[in-house]
Amino acid sequence: MTARSILQVFDQYQKARLLFVQSVADLATRPNNIECLEAAGALDLLHPLLTDPVPSIQHMAAIALGKLANNDIRLAEAIIRKDILPQLLKNIAKQNKFYKKAALFVIRAIAKHSPELAAVIIQSNGLEIIMVCLEDFDAGVKEAAAWALGYIARHNKNLGQATVDAGAVPLLVLCLQEPELYLKQIGASALCDISKHDKDLAEIIVNAGAVPFLVKALSNADTKLKRQVLFALSSIAKHTVHLAESIIEAEVFPSVLEHMAYPDECIVKAAAMLTREICKHTIEMAQLIVNMGGLGALVELISTSKLAARLPAIMAIGYIAGHCDQLAIAVIGSKGITQLSTVLHEEKDEHLLAITTWAVGQIGKHTPEHAKVVAASNILPKLIQLYNDSNCSEDLKLKCNVTLKQVLQRCMYIEALEPLIHVAPPNILKYVLGQYSKILPNDARARRLFVTSGGLKKVQEIQAEPGSTLSEYIQIINCCFPEEIVRYYSPGYPDSLLEAVELYQPKCPSLFAMEKHGFSDTDSKSTLSSHNEDC
Repeated sequence: MTARSILQVFDQYQKARLLFVQSVADLATRPNNIECLEAAGALDLLHPLLTDPVPSIQHMAAIALGKLANNDIRLAEAIIRKDILPQLLKNIAKQNKFYKKAALFVIRAIAKHSPELAAVIIQSNGLEIIMVCLEDFDAGVKEAAAWALGYIARHNKNLGQATVDAGAVPLLVLCLQEPELYLKQIGASALCDISKHDKDLAEIIVNAGAVPFLVKALSNADTKLKRQVLFALSSIAKHTVHLAESIIEAEVFPSVLEHMAYPDECIVKAAAMLTREICKHTIEMAQLIVNMGGLGALVELISTSKLAARLPAIMAIGYIAGHCDQLAIAVIGSKGITQLSTVLHEEKDEHLLAITTWAVGQIGKHTPEHAKVVAASNILPKLIQLYNDSNCSEDLKLKCNVTLKQVLQRCMYIEALEPLIHVAPPNILKYVLGQYSKILPNDARARRLFVTSGGLKKVQEIQAEPGSTLSEYIQIINCCFPEEIVRYYSPGYPDSLLEAVELYQPKCPSLFAMEKHGFSDTDSKSTLSSHNEDC
């Protein structure tokens, strides 16, 4: 056999190995193939190929492992259990950029599943390797490292702190300054994953000078970068007043408000989230948002956007209105209560309904004028309907209860209170009657309307425990009316009248006349008898 023939055999073996890893990588892309690949022993066959003398085979074997781990947590755990990870990361600094990116992909695929697997990555020296790759000259390797870093940090505060202690933040801030767009995107995303857990982590990111670069990146036309920047700024701003102030000082507004009208729904949601995180802290920050036209943008967003973007916008309006009565009036003047009423009557999502209910309470809790606007919007019957619905969640019912209490304790608008007497459950009814006990003693028109509308009759039918708050309110209301009127509308009074009619013995008109002229019974017994017979 010639040397050429022998080399051809080895060449075929190399091609077969390469074809195998490429085929497994392609098959692993589809989740429905994972179980079959696992049963065929794909992990055991790929493991030795990580040390193959051919770099392209090593690279493709790592990619195949990453795809398997990415699609199934069991295979990610199996890679750890079979000690494949140490082999994968061995001497990675000496590998080419393709292998580095593939190895970082495996780290990311394992770490994404759970904090426990992410912790194993750190214990296997994975975090140090990520940091080395984050300083690599190749932008693609940096991207893969930042991506893996974000997947580790996103799970919890401890893992986020581990990435900070490893020195990740300054390198991620440098990614924001790189010319490559994808590095800016992943850098912002990783900073968001770190800062969301804790104010101390967010403070470190602010002190590293990340905010100005994030705000600058917001002017970039790329949709994904805008989204990641807004999420990162929201994660920073949400923790403390100081951190929110650092965002405001970077002059991110009114640009954020303009992004609420952006064509991309995710950007609209992210902009609303940042606005919410800013205005929730202090009345001054909420006033700043209002002065910049934020209320108009938020109300417009609620009227035009889908569910995901509506939630933070409604919460932002609730926070603004909750600070003081003047800001609540500003919300009302911007037609905010009208849009919230529309959401309550048209939407079915319980989480959205709960948030909207809470926001309504923040508007109506301040004064009788605020409560009147809420009541006039036909919101209160809807809240009682939701509260009485057995299919609604406990969270929604709780928020309905709190909002009804907040609004009813301020409401003096009798036209809105009257229908509630007939439908409110006892724990809500006491707030309705509590308001009537304040209105009726001083308002004759209200007393008349209370009788003619059936309110007084309904009150007499209520079974209240003696000594309870509800019983006290009923007594106060009854004292506002003549005793005979209260008795007339009391349960059973018509029956007692009929019984009295049945028992009544009528007298002849002649008898009345004779008694009037002084005839005695003994003198006129016969005469009276004849009269009675005639009668």
